[in-house]
Parts: sequence; C-alpha cells; structure tokens
Amino acid sequence: MGLKRFSDKVAIITGSATGIGQACAFRFAKEGAHLVCVDWNEEENKKTAEQCRINGVNVITLNKDVCEPGGADSVASLTMEKLGRIDILVCSAGIYTGSLLPEVSLEQWQNMLNVNLTGTFLYNRAVAYVLMEQKSGSIINISSMAGKTSWPATAEYSASKSGVIGLTRSVAMELGPYGITVNALCPGNTLTPMVKKVAEEIGALNGMTGDEWLSMRASDAPLKRLAEPWEMAGITAFFASNDSRYITGQSISADGGLIL
Repeated sequence: MGLKRFSDKVAIITGSATGIGQACAFRFAKEGAHLVCVDWNEEENKKTAEQCRINGVNVITLNKDVCEPGGADSVASLTMEKLGRIDILVCSAGIYTGSLLPEVSLEQWQNMLNVNLTGTFLYNRAVAYVLMEQKSGSIINISSMAGKTSWPATAEYSASKSGVIGLTRSVAMELGPYGITVNALCPGNTLTPMVKKVAEEIGALNGMTGDEWLSMRASDAPLKRLAEPWEMAGITAFFASNDSRYITGQSISADGGLIL
C-alpha cells in the first residue's frame, strides 16, 4: 500500500498541470491527501486531476493565473468551503524567460517577478490566516538553484527565485510560533517541459541544441545526470511530513551536487 502520511489532509498545489507541480500532486494523492490543483492550463490540469483521483481522493481543479488579483484568497476560501481545512501549500507555478541583460524588457522583467515571486507571496499570504488559526501546516515554495547562483541570460529568473528564498525565510519567522513550517526547495536541472524550453533558449545562445545543453548540465553535476520531477516531489512530501517538523526557513538544494 505504501506510505499514507497525508490521509485526510488537504494540499493546495499551484502549477499542478505539468512538471514538478504535477509530480507533487501525484505524490500527495498517492499518500492520501485531498487536493486543490491550481493552474492556468485547464486541459492539462484536468488530466492531472484524473490521474490523482485513481487514489480515491477528492481533487478540485481551478483554472487560474497565480498572480490574478484576489485569486489566491478565493482559492483559500473555496478550499475551506469544500474541504474544511488546509494542511499543505506547494507553490510550484513558475515561468522562465532568458535574454541577455540589454535585451530584457521591463515588461519581461515584471512578468517574471509577477508569476514567480508575487504569485508565491499571494498564496503564502492567503493560506497563512487559515494555518495560524489551525496552529499547524506546511508551506513549500519551489525556488531554484538559480536562486542561489546564476549564469548569463538569467537576470530576471534568478532575481525572482532569489526573492522566493527571502520570502520563505520571512514567512517562516512569522508563522513559526504557530507551529507552521515554511521551506524552499531549490531544484537543479529537472526534466520538466519548462527546463527543456530553457535548454533550447540558453543552448541557442551558446551555439548548442537543447539536448546538447542538457547533456552538458548533466555532466557538470557530480551525479552525472539530471533530476526527475518525482524526485523533487519526494523532497516536497518530506517537508510536509511529521519527519521534518523541526526544519523551517531553509532553502534546500536538490541539484545533484552541481553547486558545491
């Protein structure tokens, strides 16, 4: 049967249609959690939900942009109305654009920060009131190794993901007295649709194909491979479990040893 650490608990997951967010939805559903899956990609999000329901859990899908005004508050309210509690928040929604600094438009910069940082802030804020009243819960914000280091053509992405780490520390300090843990996961190159897009864009700047760039990044890591989304979901589930109740305010790198 496997672990059922989250039976009858409720998890809100943003960015649940694909990639790490989808893998987190699968993992929490497998371990018994009821889900609220939030993503702008309605069709793919519904496919995620269908696969999660195989585990016999309730799944609500919501078609939303994470930086939509009032959206996070409405998600939290609906979750309480339909499922009665919130135990876990996973903020995985994110986008990537990469341009050399002189080519980064203000619109591009603002859009990146809106989705990756402001969206995370809005959902952290929206669930905080519920978790504080319950005096329990876990928030896991998905940052990136780009939040700790950088490379050319990532100014806006690195800034947004560094911001997620700073936000995580601050929220952890405020919510800690209520028994709530808040941590950031900083994945390395993980085989998601977004990373494959990143590979095409950055690879092109270096005269490489996307596959060549991914191969280079894999060889750079001591483990000599890229990560799979399910591996990030496993770490996220650990952060939400009772096994990590004394870990908070941390930004944990899961990058195969790339940043040593």
